[in-house]
Amino acid sequence: MADCLFCSIVAGDIPADVVLSTDTVVAFRDIEPQAPTHVLVIPKVHYENIGALGAEDPALAGHLADAARQVAEADGIGDAYRLVFNTGAGAGQSVFHVHGHVLGGRDLTWPPG
Repeated sequence: MADCLFCSIVAGDIPADVVLSTDTVVAFRDIEPQAPTHVLVIPKVHYENIGALGAEDPALAGHLADAARQVAEADGIGDAYRLVFNTGAGAGQSVFHVHGHVLGGRDLTWPPG
């Protein structure tokens, strides 16, 4: 999508601190981190949210989860991290291209928010 921030990152039009890139997924550091590790994991193909992705391409949703695991292991938090997908503006989604937040490197409280 021409006006999608994350599609522009995938296309290389907007720079990002990329930590993982595969044929289907890219992961990059959040520009406003909420934890020592805060990486966004996105599919290279545009889907609005995790629900749409899961319904249309469950295998790609699995690739996102595996990419999150790889990011956590590479950052040394593979045994304690949180993976968050916000769906809809009411849940805090501000970029409408599905993305998972890999958070860790500190104690994460519950409930979040």
